[in-house]
Amino acid sequence: MADTFGWVPTVASASGTATATVRKAQFGDGYSQRAADGLNNVASSFSLQFIGDAAKISSILAFLRAAAGSTSFNWTPPLWTAPALFTCETWSEPTKDGNVFTITATFEQTFAP
Repeated sequence: MADTFGWVPTVASASGTATATVRKAQFGDGYSQRAADGLNNVASSFSLQFIGDAAKISSILAFLRAAAGSTSFNWTPPLWTAPALFTCETWSEPTKDGNVFTITATFEQTFAP
């Protein structure tokens, strides 16, 4: 069973993108046909920012390093009703401003543990 990522990102710097994989046939008269490519043809990606004290940011980094970009984890994006599986291959090293640290991470939806 996949672990759950439970930290909440800052809202101001969070953004997401959904990408649909579609097969398309283009015909000479300008007509085209489109069909979803596969069962899970829409995947989401989120660019997230986390701000907190050293303990919080260290915990997030430990979680991401343990997953090592290859192990999926459960996370519930904003406005989603249920968690989905994500991986994180890219995150920033923390920056420090006084006693507050900031990191960014990119979560990409996956469909297999």
